[in-house]
Amino acid sequence: MTATVTPMMAQYLEIKAGCQDAILFYRMGDFYEMFFEDAVNAAAALDIALTKRGRHLDEDIPMCGVPVHAAEGYLLALIRKGFRVAIAEQMEDPAEAKKRGSKSVVKRDIVRLVTPGTLTEDSLLEARRNNFLAAFAEVRDEAALAWVDISTGEMRVMPCPVLRLGPELARLAPREVLLPETHVALAPQVAESGAAETIRPRSSFDSTAATKRLCALWKVTTLDGFGSFDRAELSAMGALADYLDLTQRGRLPLLRPPVRETAGGVMQIDAATRRSLEITQGAQGGRETSLLGSVDRTVTAAGARLLERRLSGPSRDLRTIHERLEAVRFLRAESGLRERLRAALKAVPDMDRALSRLALDRGGPRDLAALRSGLEKAADVSDLLAHPGVPRNLAQALNALKGHEEITSHLGSALVAEPPLLTRDGGFIAPGFDPDLDDTRRLRDEGRGVIAGMQADYISETGIQALKIKHNNVLGYFIETTDRHAERMMAPPLSERFIHRQTTANQVRFTTVELSALETRILNAANHVLETEKRHFSALQRFVLDHSGPIGLASASLAEIDLACAFADLAAELDWCEPEVDDSRAFEITGGRHPVVERMLKRQGEAFVANDCALSDGHTPAIWLLTGPNMAGKSTFLRQNALIALLAQAGSFVPATKARIGLVSQLFSRVGASDDLARGRSTFMVEMVETAGILNQADDRALVILDEIGRGTATWDGLSIAWAVLEHLHGTNRCRALFATHYHEMTQLSQRLDGVENATVSVREWNGEVIFLHEVKKGAADRSYGVQVARLAGLPATVVERARVVLEALEKGEGGQGGTKRQKAVIDDLPLFSAAIAPPPAPVVVEKASAVEDRLRSIVPDDLSPREALDLLYELRGLLPRT
Repeated sequence: MTATVTPMMAQYLEIKAGCQDAILFYRMGDFYEMFFEDAVNAAAALDIALTKRGRHLDEDIPMCGVPVHAAEGYLLALIRKGFRVAIAEQMEDPAEAKKRGSKSVVKRDIVRLVTPGTLTEDSLLEARRNNFLAAFAEVRDEAALAWVDISTGEMRVMPCPVLRLGPELARLAPREVLLPETHVALAPQVAESGAAETIRPRSSFDSTAATKRLCALWKVTTLDGFGSFDRAELSAMGALADYLDLTQRGRLPLLRPPVRETAGGVMQIDAATRRSLEITQGAQGGRETSLLGSVDRTVTAAGARLLERRLSGPSRDLRTIHERLEAVRFLRAESGLRERLRAALKAVPDMDRALSRLALDRGGPRDLAALRSGLEKAADVSDLLAHPGVPRNLAQALNALKGHEEITSHLGSALVAEPPLLTRDGGFIAPGFDPDLDDTRRLRDEGRGVIAGMQADYISETGIQALKIKHNNVLGYFIETTDRHAERMMAPPLSERFIHRQTTANQVRFTTVELSALETRILNAANHVLETEKRHFSALQRFVLDHSGPIGLASASLAEIDLACAFADLAAELDWCEPEVDDSRAFEITGGRHPVVERMLKRQGEAFVANDCALSDGHTPAIWLLTGPNMAGKSTFLRQNALIALLAQAGSFVPATKARIGLVSQLFSRVGASDDLARGRSTFMVEMVETAGILNQADDRALVILDEIGRGTATWDGLSIAWAVLEHLHGTNRCRALFATHYHEMTQLSQRLDGVENATVSVREWNGEVIFLHEVKKGAADRSYGVQVARLAGLPATVVERARVVLEALEKGEGGQGGTKRQKAVIDDLPLFSAAIAPPPAPVVVEKASAVEDRLRSIVPDDLSPREALDLLYELRGLLPRT
């Protein structure tokens, strides 16, 4: 059986044995080829042709392939569909293999394992989002979560009990999560966060081995200089280092020292709340309708990534919040400075990802140029910020932007202004940087002129005007002429000089001793130039990596300045106010607005109705019980107050006239209905699970928004649950809350519980129609207007009328002792619905059109100029009947 396997296929099978869980890209010349089951899966996933190559064990071998130059696009498609890809490259020149024998196989080996959490190429990443790889570890009674973005070098770790894993994954949104084989049961939580789970052996999470791995990674003898880490944290970070060593095949990325986050350092927001508030992603997917999409004014990729992290995890540290708000206040007031800073920042490239590619040896000359340009712009920003009264937050960032003259000077003298993308293209070392290189280039470039002169001499000598000197990769330089003229060159005396090399269909090719000698000199010069440039690239690569620390700090500072400018620009344009964030339990919003809804309405030319909200400051009630009809804006009001708190603690001004916010420790939202069929949960079950999570976790610093608790079951069951939930929030959680409901019976609680106050959304009835005013005021709604809303939604008139009749009957029967029995009796007395009892259609009244109406129908408003419109207004006024 072994004898039937070709040497190449034997090599393929040996390499494939080391990556059974990945599709193997097997390099063959200009293509990555795939065989057997890999080929079948890849052809289906990529929609490419499936062919076959030879036989194995008496069966055809399925095969497909993708071009090397276009491989990144195919990689991205496979990664998005849940595959991992192992890349096996040719480790030697085919010519070297031939020296070992005609049947020798080119040496190949896996150089990289591509997974969702280990991407570095720009074409595979979203420039404005992090690409996190996370690892969860549990050691005895300790548990931790560590995460890294190898495309930027950021690494963090934090204590994380199993119960907190879901919310933290929702905050980070990693692409891939490593789990020990002992914790496979956590895979559903990982999948729910949208990440790919990767199960790793227990040895990968060994905390003792982790310390050695991490010390080797940062080239230190102890980790004490980075902080104090418990065994679970070391285990999680060590698992990341081990996995990166596996996937990058020993070429570890450039990682900054780990930052330890504390569990209480950021506002806690669970996955359901993130979905409900649409913080980073809209309900239909994408970021356009999310909070992030509405407030993003950043102009750099690093600034955009920082913004998403701030919104995903608002700070709970008052000093940090105040410093960030102070920077926004300063830049809002200094509009001229802000605009100049933003103009300079627009030209800042993504230095973090350029550094990462260079560290992994996947970079090119443009990455070096990006670092040069970024540091030059950092100096410009530093000069602009040399401004009196710069806040502490910006002053700290300013310090990191200085002192990079050595790097920019060296890269400036070494690189041309616009270098090529790839090192193999050459031409990126600037003239004057290396005199020997300049001399070799002159020989290479002047060789082209010598070739042109030689061609002119040969034309003169032979008298053949069609003679040309050409070049290809097989023959090198050769003389070519038509077969009609070739006879003269093959006859004496020219045949003594021109040596025949090849005859094609219409051309004959020759060479000479002089041409062969010149070719050797030119080719050696070209190869020498390229090899010299490659050596310079390697030296420059080592140079910038030796300065990676200061470059990384400069990049982080530019992102901080960009975000502060973006928040200031947002506040100035939309007239947002600076929130007062303190250590109280206050929540006082004047003229609050929903940032996303207001943006959408503005596009439609409509105004947003602002509303106030006042929860507990120790003297006023902590809970508002909100009633009012559907479509009146209750859910918008709930969400806007939650988003205002989130924005304030993220360091932004807020959409309000005035805001005072006591520090919010946790943000909970249960708004909207959904089911979870995959896990066997009905809409009501999902609602109860999420509500249970709130009641079991919310502390007295939490802000809770709840909408329509209990609506998924029978009326009295639902009312009982909603009633009990509100009492629990008031008496046990003692948190600030906005509680919207259609159960008007609950408004009685405001008389029984000191901390509850009724509020309602105003509506007006006019000529039988409901007009939503979207104004929130103190008091309770007298009814829900459900039948009227149904009519607005377009239900048939017969259905709406029938609902009105039934509603009136039920309202007569409710209340007092035996109310349910009276309701049943009333229902029994109702005649069955039929066309016979349906209301007759309203008579059609045909009125004679007035002269004003006739004139209006003849007008096309878009065609009117302002002057014509004014004239028309006077004309219509003249057509009105006199009174």
